[in-house]
Amino acid sequence: MTDLIHIIHDSEDTRLPDLAREALGLLVEQLNVVRAQAKALEARLLAWHRSNGASRRLETIPGVGVITATALVATIGDGSQFRSGRQLSAWLGLVPRQQSSGGKNKLGRISKRGDGYIRRLLVHGARTVLRWHRVRPETGAGWSDQLLARRPNNVVLVAMANKTARVAWALLRHQRDYQAVSA
Repeated sequence: MTDLIHIIHDSEDTRLPDLAREALGLLVEQLNVVRAQAKALEARLLAWHRSNGASRRLETIPGVGVITATALVATIGDGSQFRSGRQLSAWLGLVPRQQSSGGKNKLGRISKRGDGYIRRLLVHGARTVLRWHRVRPETGAGWSDQLLARRPNNVVLVAMANKTARVAWALLRHQRDYQAVSA
């Protein structure tokens, strides 16, 4: 990309017609403005995160970074609107859809209800944790390793995201720090 930008700015380079150079030059200017705005927004987000105790507590959960922590706190606050972590997980769409009939329970795919952005952040965080455990097995995944032996990879990722959401609710609701528990 930087090579193309150099070609656009080099008026001696004849590989681009003048009209294309002008049009692409406008796009490069817009890209530079968006980059500067994104950098300023990122700095404001980081400053807010550092000043917010709940967001900093959430960041200590494996798979939760600054963006996920701030999104969770901004969306659910202290979690008091949910009676339990399971209710938060259900609101995020991280629980199986139930299709019951005649006393027979059938669990299907996840419901995907609620905030898709936070759900994606939690699943991607779980993917990072799982990848880290595969690279460094001595970190002891435990629970997820046992689940991987029985279930497909994506099912395990959603289960890990569900567990992370429940832990996040507990930390927000009870204002406690994260403490890793060995499985």
